[in-house]
Amino acid sequence: MNVTQDLSILELILHASAVVQIVMALLIGVSFMSWYYIFMKWFAVRQARSKTETFERDFWSGGDLNNLFNSAVNDRHHAGSMERVFEAGFREFTKLKGQKNLDPKDVVDGSRRAMRATFQREMDALEAHLAFLASVGSVSPYIGLFGTVWGIMHAFRGLSNVGQATLASVAPGIAEALVATAIGLFAAIPAVLAYNRFSHDIDRLATRYESFMEEFSNILQRQMR
Repeated sequence: MNVTQDLSILELILHASAVVQIVMALLIGVSFMSWYYIFMKWFAVRQARSKTETFERDFWSGGDLNNLFNSAVNDRHHAGSMERVFEAGFREFTKLKGQKNLDPKDVVDGSRRAMRATFQREMDALEAHLAFLASVGSVSPYIGLFGTVWGIMHAFRGLSNVGQATLASVAPGIAEALVATAIGLFAAIPAVLAYNRFSHDIDRLATRYESFMEEFSNILQRQMR
């Protein structure tokens, strides 16, 4: 086997020590999982943004609230997060409004609490798996570094049995150890970038939902007068 073959990525992985191979396999598996969650989260955030824009356009077009509510109830499985927040608030408002001897402020507060509870559930769903991406981004380089350190230790232990140490004898062992760090960075960098991007997009959606809840509460308060 010539030097070029010895230093190819595949050969380095195949001839690495068992511990380094386990580290590499772990990092490759984590990388595949992070890419799966990245694509899944990308579609989820994109869909949430699209449905939010559609509902905002329908809501502020001046349509009847009862028609919007009936549409949200009938199409609940395909409704967006903001539409579910509206449904929860308007449902509670309608239920409390029909009760006698109930202060108007309590009616609006009850509607706001219902919207807040639904808002929290929707945000939990949007933020699902973000913690995993954050963990991959922060931990993967250290796991790769562990594999590198272990591989270098293994390479130097092998040199103790060699009478004369040359670059040709030490290079493959160090190179296969450094592959672990490279795989760790390959897993970490996309996860960090995706986490920052999705966190930003979800925060913007959360701000839009909270603004809608306040504006809708003001509308309900005016209806109680």
